[in-house]
Amino acid sequence: MQYRFTLLPACLLLAAALPLSAQKGQEKPVNPGASFLLVNPDARSGAVGDAITGLAPDANDLFGNAAKIVFAGDWGVSASYSPWMWEINDHKTHMGYLAAFKNFSDKEGAGLSVKYFDHGDITFRDENGMMLQQYHAIEYAIDAAYARKLGRHLSLAVSLRYIRSQLGQGTYNGLQQKPASAVAGDVGLYYQNQADNLDYGNRYCWGISFTNIGSKLQYTDDNNRRTFLPMNLRIGGGYTFVHTDDHQFTILADINKLLVPTPPIYQLDANGQPTGVIEKGKDPDRGVAAAIFSSFTDAPGGFSEELREFTVAGGLEYAYRQQFFVRTGYFHEHPNKGYRQHFSAGLGVRINSLGFDAAYLMPTSGIWQRNSFKCSLVYTRSR
Repeated sequence: MQYRFTLLPACLLLAAALPLSAQKGQEKPVNPGASFLLVNPDARSGAVGDAITGLAPDANDLFGNAAKIVFAGDWGVSASYSPWMWEINDHKTHMGYLAAFKNFSDKEGAGLSVKYFDHGDITFRDENGMMLQQYHAIEYAIDAAYARKLGRHLSLAVSLRYIRSQLGQGTYNGLQQKPASAVAGDVGLYYQNQADNLDYGNRYCWGISFTNIGSKLQYTDDNNRRTFLPMNLRIGGGYTFVHTDDHQFTILADINKLLVPTPPIYQLDANGQPTGVIEKGKDPDRGVAAAIFSSFTDAPGGFSEELREFTVAGGLEYAYRQQFFVRTGYFHEHPNKGYRQHFSAGLGVRINSLGFDAAYLMPTSGIWQRNSFKCSLVYTRSR
């Protein structure tokens, strides 16, 4: 019997565990497993197009670059929530995130975070549409991070992560599906400083992070069908070009590149079906280390296709007396590589050490994406 799912987001993620069939002459997006790890839970950075690196540090930086927490204050906690793409799944899909950090001295600190993604119910049906079973799909990740300053302005962090991806259980296309687990790590480098360029105290910063570097996910009993985690390179920064007692403007930019194999182009048989013989590109069945280093040179379309696999995020934050915030931004991914494109906007308010942020994402690509809302509550205790 054949089964099908009624939940679109889970289908898209579970498809990463199934064979990728590339049609001749077409570019394909990179399809890692546990894609929820790439979804930014923070409303503040979500409002500036997911340009995470250049914002002033807080507890939510455990997601993007944990090296920032040693510049964030004494300790801090955050809680974020998003009713993710409710229109697609009858208002049942949502994401939650909790994070906390503590700096033990001026030079080192540690943090913990938990990310939970609920996809709702997956319904298995036969070819006649009869329901066979329902499965509640969830994914979560638990992180621990350690950060240390390498000088007054530079810091380094390492993180460990346990990942559980429970997208389905049962037979699908003749394969026995099952939940998958993995272990991964992050490495982040961050620099920030001050300069008196246009006025006084202009903050500028940059950062580099490698995230989700770890073991493969195995969603089936077939050892040859294992899926890469969304291993990612992020490079970004920010600059405060107006900084007075009342007003502050910060411009932000990030670029990202997935460090996983690009699907090759396969030869086709007489019926136009892939034969399994690679015509152009590289075999995606490789080790984690080999995948990371070859991810910059394995696209069938060469250097131009590699460039299309970079995503770009940019945004602007305005602060009035460090109490009221207005933010906007844009995220761009090439149409051939996933077509995630959205405009974002948000507001924030700070009362002493407590802050509340809200963001609204409005897709501009016109595909399966839907408007999304995020909110975050953040508390940061200064030294």
